[in-house]
Amino acid sequence: MKTNYEAAPVTKNEKLTVSFEDLTSEGMGVAKVDGYPLFVVDGLPGESAIVKVTKVGKSYGFARMEERLTSSQDRVPAIDVLGTRVGTMPLQHLRYSAQLDFKQDLVKRDLNRIAKLPEIKVLPTIGMSNPWGYRNKAQIPVRADKNGKLVTGFFRKGTHELVPMENFHIQDPKIDEAIVKVRDILQEYGVKGYDEKRNTGNIRHIMIRRGYHTGEMMVVLVTRTAKLFPMSKIIPDIREALPEVVSIVQNVNPKRTNVILGDENIVLYGEDVYHDTLLGHTFAISSKSFYQINPVQTERLYQIALDAAKLTGKETVIDAFCGIGTLSISLAEKAQHVFGLEIVPDAIEMAERNAKENNITNITFEVGAAEELLPKWVENGRKADVILVDPPRKGLEAAFIDAAVEMSPERIVYVSCNPSTLARDLALFDEKGYQAREVQPVDMFPQTLHVECIVLMEKVAD
Repeated sequence: MKTNYEAAPVTKNEKLTVSFEDLTSEGMGVAKVDGYPLFVVDGLPGESAIVKVTKVGKSYGFARMEERLTSSQDRVPAIDVLGTRVGTMPLQHLRYSAQLDFKQDLVKRDLNRIAKLPEIKVLPTIGMSNPWGYRNKAQIPVRADKNGKLVTGFFRKGTHELVPMENFHIQDPKIDEAIVKVRDILQEYGVKGYDEKRNTGNIRHIMIRRGYHTGEMMVVLVTRTAKLFPMSKIIPDIREALPEVVSIVQNVNPKRTNVILGDENIVLYGEDVYHDTLLGHTFAISSKSFYQINPVQTERLYQIALDAAKLTGKETVIDAFCGIGTLSISLAEKAQHVFGLEIVPDAIEMAERNAKENNITNITFEVGAAEELLPKWVENGRKADVILVDPPRKGLEAAFIDAAVEMSPERIVYVSCNPSTLARDLALFDEKGYQAREVQPVDMFPQTLHVECIVLMEKVAD
């Protein structure tokens, strides 16, 4: 519980010697001065340091590391300090085994604090043998330096100041190389970098997606206008520099917005699709399709979800938030029938194509918002033995939870990318007679603060 202090025991710009007791969910060290929390980037529990107070609030403040006096046994050398400055690798200074422990503890905290369900066991986080170079997709901003030369990198935390970077360390190295090659080709032909203050220039982002198993690569050029000259030279040069490219797409985004992709796609080479495989199935993936970022951990995540569903071949399964059908298709192999629902029409098109290409016929896909479609299915008398959900970070809407419970499935499998909303939703399901006994965290995003979780909820006997 936050405490409001009549007067904070620290003042701005004050230098203090502190000891760190904990880490926040944002990965900042927590030091306390007379009970008053100070949050400090790059502080680890067990360390002491001299810090300078930068901001003072009623219940907590922030400080900057000035000098580290002692180091934690869990501290490791940073691979690249730029990854800390821009926020792409906020945990890189923490030993990987300790990162896994930290993420397990994050889930425990939320189950205790939000769900008030401390009896649910949180299993050790499943990590990677090599927690680097795992990302199969990059969306990298492009700007021009003061000499007009194209620069790629990432924005400094909390700003739109581009920090030049060419090696992101957590991305597939071939994607990092491709970004630089595409950027340099655009530079050679005089394509202008986007200036967001003036809304001028053209190339805004370079997106690269690469199939982990297939090696196929997609290049997406996000531009302010549909004009991109000289197209007749740019496209052959990209294909020559990157022979694995099967798709080049121009996405046009003329708006002053932080949203990366616009509404208009222009296919410049191939079609708006590349392929990858997952759990023995091949998937066509479009430029706008959601596809899990970490292919190695995705197979582990999905296998746990499949095992939790306990399918025998007789069940009707609903896969809410089904995306392009990556999990639906594996479920269908073990179920009688699967109903997939997804709000994004493009994803459903891909899902139907993927089911057909994998010779899966016992799936029905439908476009719609989960919280609107599921209650309609209940009204129409549709039943399900198992419901699987993999919602966005905001978690599930109350209308969806009510409809899911009304369907009275034997099992609900919840795949979550946000422990806080997961905890909130587990408490709601628990009140309505669906009980979880354990949570399995999976580290899909090493070196970052994010963690995925899988939970099996089963209907409690009346």
